[in-house]
Amino acid sequence: MRSLDFSPEERERYSRNALLPGVGWEGQERWRRGRVLVVGVGGLGSAVLFYLAAAGVGGLRVVDSDRVELSNLQRQILHRTGDLGRPKVVSAQETVRALNPHCLVEGHELRLTADRMAGLLEDVQVAVDASDNFPTRFVLAEACWQVGIPLVSAAVAGFEGQLLVVDPKADSPCYRCLFPQLPPPGTVPGTGEVGILGAVAGVMGCLQAVEALRLLLGEKSELTHKLLSYDGRKARFQQVARVKQPNCPWCGVTMP
Repeated sequence: MRSLDFSPEERERYSRNALLPGVGWEGQERWRRGRVLVVGVGGLGSAVLFYLAAAGVGGLRVVDSDRVELSNLQRQILHRTGDLGRPKVVSAQETVRALNPHCLVEGHELRLTADRMAGLLEDVQVAVDASDNFPTRFVLAEACWQVGIPLVSAAVAGFEGQLLVVDPKADSPCYRCLFPQLPPPGTVPGTGEVGILGAVAGVMGCLQAVEALRLLLGEKSELTHKLLSYDGRKARFQQVARVKQPNCPWCGVTMP
């Protein structure tokens, strides 16, 4: 695909993308036609949305029920001091549009539940879990698994982060193979208890964006059968194998 299919402004905006092997203007068109669901507009979601929009992804569907608080601004770089008290999805829409007006941002101010998933995955090629709680992660992961949409999921706390990709088409272990049960309330401390280094959320969110962009290009992720861990104190990445569990209620073969 030639760059003439893009406006002069777009050709300049995306010129560095087009130089990349395996991307070019054909890949840029894939991104322009791409539709990504991002659940969570906090520390992870901020980095994800910035870089998906900057790359030229044409459609972003954003879900979050929270409003901007002062303690968010240490890591949630989509939002500004002037956004305090405003819905995060509204702040995110304005920031992303200011960065790239070619990107259509569709905001949904709601807390994700199973009965609210209807329509959110319509026309979506990739879903990104940038949420901060297990109930939301389980709802999104199950919905993506049922309809066959790849999911890029990350979590952060303190100086550490984790990242995985679940892709049914790649015969990936599902989310419940790694987390069989929803943790009981109160057993997983939040950032308000253990803290979080904002830059770590940025690192993991950027990695989520990379995986989502590669999936939109039709490339296979290296993380469909692995869990990637990052330790910010030791500047160390590690990969741990993930395998299908035979009795998994989502993807396993139930044993007698």
